[in-house]
Amino acid sequence: MVESIGNKKSLLTPPARSKGLFSDFRSFLWNKPKIRTLVKFNSGETRLEYNQRIMQRIGVEVNNYSVLNVHKIGIDAPATYIFNELLNWNGDSTCWPNHIAKVERIDNDIKTIRILPFGWKKYPFGLKKSFFGLNFIPLFYLNSIRVKHTPDAFDFDNARYLLYKCSGGYPIGIFTMYVRSSIAESGEKEQSQLLFAVGFNFYGKEYKSGMKFVNRIWEGVHNRVTTNVLNRLKQLSEWRIEKMESGN
Repeated sequence: MVESIGNKKSLLTPPARSKGLFSDFRSFLWNKPKIRTLVKFNSGETRLEYNQRIMQRIGVEVNNYSVLNVHKIGIDAPATYIFNELLNWNGDSTCWPNHIAKVERIDNDIKTIRILPFGWKKYPFGLKKSFFGLNFIPLFYLNSIRVKHTPDAFDFDNARYLLYKCSGGYPIGIFTMYVRSSIAESGEKEQSQLLFAVGFNFYGKEYKSGMKFVNRIWEGVHNRVTTNVLNRLKQLSEWRIEKMESGN
């Protein structure tokens, strides 16, 4: 779709708004994203080194988590703008599958969020509060450890982030949304880089980290949804920036 902006035409459009569960499934699970975002490593040592650099920046020790997945995408928009987009994360976002996993702010505060499966606040049809010992309502809580609104004076990359400790049915221990200016020496061409990183703790039960088949399913679903979320955030941010620069 070509949209007219002032005296020039734009090929950029915002992400389509979801219309229901099937729409969410198609857009966030079935859809193969245009840009791959999962950061892959040639060795466990390289992965550990990369993860440690991120954790040092946000000040979190991750030894208690079995897996640390990092997703990254370049966005042609200022880091400050992208961070403000993250601060607006709520149940009306076009970048999140809200019909499958509804975002609900507690007291309308970004620091405390709960994710509700299908928007359910209680178990339907008289179902019990757990399934095979796992609680799914809420899917998980996000309790803020730190919201870094402005970079430190010594920061060379203009970094800012939201960092959460998570609990609930979904096996995430920590979650961070991290945005910084791109580093040309690292071959980053876009104006900014957005990273999502999660540390899985598999319900806080160490023995479950050995359930490789189940864990791979969890990780696969997480990776596909996260990749689509980041692609949509890129699409939304770049579309809005273009409109702002054109005076519309």
